[in-house]
Amino acid sequence: MELRRRDYHVERPLLNQEQLEELGSRSPAPVTLQWRTWFRCSRARAQALLLQYLPILAWLPQYSVRDWLLGDLLSGLSVAIMQLPQGLAYALLAGLPPVFGLYSSFYPVFVYFLFGTSRHISVGTFAVMSVMVGSVMESLAPDDAFLLGLNSTLDVAARDATRVQLASTLSVLVGLFQVGLGMVHFGFVVTYLSEPLVRAYTTAASVHVFVSQLKYVFGLHLSRRSGPLSLIYTVLEVCWKLPETVVGTMVTAIVAGVVLVLVKLLNEKLRRHLPMPLPGELLTLIGATGISYGVGLKQAFGVDIVGKIPSGLVPPMVPRPQLFVKLLGNAFAIAVVGFAIAISLGKIFALRHGYRVYSNQELVALGLSNLIGGIFRCFPVSCSMSRSLVQESTGGNTQVAGAISSLFILIIIFKLGELFQDLPKAVLAAVVIVNLKGMVMQFTDVFSLWKANRVDLLIWVVTFVATILLNLDLGLAVAVVFSLMLVVVRTQMPHYSVLGQVPDTDIYRDVAEYSGAREVPGVKVFRSSVTVYFANAELYSDSLKQRCGVDVDYLLSQKKKLLRKQDLKLKRLQKENKPPKQAGPSDPSQAASQPPGCSPSFFSPSPRSLAATSKDTSISINVNTSVMDIESNNDVEGSKAKEASAGTELEDTGAWAPEDAKASDMSSLKALGLPQPDFHTLILDLSSFSFVDTVCLKSLKNIFRDFREIEVEVYMAACQAPVITQLENGHFFDASITKQHLFASVHDAVLFALQHRRSGPIDPVLVS
Repeated sequence: MELRRRDYHVERPLLNQEQLEELGSRSPAPVTLQWRTWFRCSRARAQALLLQYLPILAWLPQYSVRDWLLGDLLSGLSVAIMQLPQGLAYALLAGLPPVFGLYSSFYPVFVYFLFGTSRHISVGTFAVMSVMVGSVMESLAPDDAFLLGLNSTLDVAARDATRVQLASTLSVLVGLFQVGLGMVHFGFVVTYLSEPLVRAYTTAASVHVFVSQLKYVFGLHLSRRSGPLSLIYTVLEVCWKLPETVVGTMVTAIVAGVVLVLVKLLNEKLRRHLPMPLPGELLTLIGATGISYGVGLKQAFGVDIVGKIPSGLVPPMVPRPQLFVKLLGNAFAIAVVGFAIAISLGKIFALRHGYRVYSNQELVALGLSNLIGGIFRCFPVSCSMSRSLVQESTGGNTQVAGAISSLFILIIIFKLGELFQDLPKAVLAAVVIVNLKGMVMQFTDVFSLWKANRVDLLIWVVTFVATILLNLDLGLAVAVVFSLMLVVVRTQMPHYSVLGQVPDTDIYRDVAEYSGAREVPGVKVFRSSVTVYFANAELYSDSLKQRCGVDVDYLLSQKKKLLRKQDLKLKRLQKENKPPKQAGPSDPSQAASQPPGCSPSFFSPSPRSLAATSKDTSISINVNTSVMDIESNNDVEGSKAKEASAGTELEDTGAWAPEDAKASDMSSLKALGLPQPDFHTLILDLSSFSFVDTVCLKSLKNIFRDFREIEVEVYMAACQAPVITQLENGHFFDASITKQHLFASVHDAVLFALQHRRSGPIDPVLVS
């Protein structure tokens, strides 16, 4: 869009904070205590709470059967066709019997249909969640704990029963975490998981998934490992045992994988011409099961098969609270990761289709899905990226599609599940590996982040490496801690800049970036890119002194040393019986003993003079007006200000004597033979401050004190309203620093400084 040059003219009074509050009638913002509304009872509030926590009551009465039912029916059928093989495969990935993947594809999906707010995500088994559950199973119920007799026979039934108990208890605990966090409106916790972190974590998890399936691809029997470096040890063991590969198993996995890839490529090419994608996974499962049954792959070639799949639903199981302590850390990690994946995908679809997803309700819905699912022997679930894309692309409009898919899964559990008993496990491994394509493609993030943001790339790399080396639970903890630490470090490395005026405007920009910006003569404008708090307050002060080009600490120490020498010299003269001078304002010893920054007659303008000189001063902002024009107009505007404040000046001048000027001259930098700063005013641009703490307040007070000691007046500008409130609550404003030292904008402060520049060590009250 091309911007035309248009001049505009604004005329208003020059405003400091005190005058701005008076002009705008500022009053304290009303404080609303949210918790008070929680205990109010009314029919409208009860109805609102019911619709909030049971969203189906809001959207189902408005469901358009004519427009949406056909799309939801096709979408639900497509998702169910995908859920069947993925449920079997991901249960195997979690270290559980395959039928429990079907249970996890039924109960949680139906619960989310009642409580969820996203219309398009497909809740159920997911590779990342399954591999995290499998890691817990391997650490708490390893195969070595179920060996029988001297020949080390594995008691599969006992192992599976223990793992099912662990997985269901883990699911209940995950659900409790998610529901609890959702009820206290803790959905914002996902904001601490940045997109590079989540993508790197899921990419590393896909590597874990891939490695975990290698034993099924090659038909190897590997020892179960968990903890740090377990992935590395597993890869080394696979390489070591490659000579023991079962050729029939490997060929089965390769053929199934090639078929799945070809069907996916065909779906992509014919996407516009097909009403729904070809069910490649289901066709592969049916074909592989038929071949396995007809040829006898297990007996002839030693190919492992799924085995017995019981039909019907199992009774609910009471979780074991004794296991909560062992599962606490893993449950919290799984709860956070599952929610992060679900809410990020839900927000993508919501933005695409123009509706809103409520993060806290999503947390509650996902938690109830895991909680109720855990009671019915399901393992923790989240949403699947591939199934969600299918649900959207095949015409799904609401979660009715999810309910339909869960009903199809129920039919499979009752009638068709036992037909897949001869299904080779290698085919399920191929299904898992082929579905990792989307997550593996996230490796390209490295190249895009290298060009876009190196800090995000660092988060990506650290998350990926930590998750690969330290396993999924510790890797996530390290990634989150590193990400938060990086935020703190970035606030300690802000961009500090000295601002100059862009010609013919009231805009001030960094002189290092804008070659056309010019510093206002005698005025330094300093800005930080981040807020100042305890972690970077000292750095802010040091950078300010460095950018101003004045060694403030040296001048202060030298001034104190010279004043101390003057004091000692006066005392020595008094001891030599010199006639003592009458004590008064003109006594140099009193001037030397004046606390730094506390002499209103020398260091700071009195509030009365600031109000008098700026009350009747108006500024005329024109895009064709420069600082030189402002300076040339100072005489005219200053004469008006003199007339308005003549009475005040006369009163103050009456108390001013030549002895006072002489005493001030004796303590000035020039009289002491010290170099003087080349500017008379320092303006702190506080527009980037979002909050201040007590350390920041002390640092600002010290800046006022130190620069006033070297005869530089300090003003602040462009402060946000919440920060002003915090300054007031922190008792920042006092007799020496008032709200008249805080201006509405940087330009206001610059104009005031130009009208009140110092010509020497005189009382600023006398300057108009």
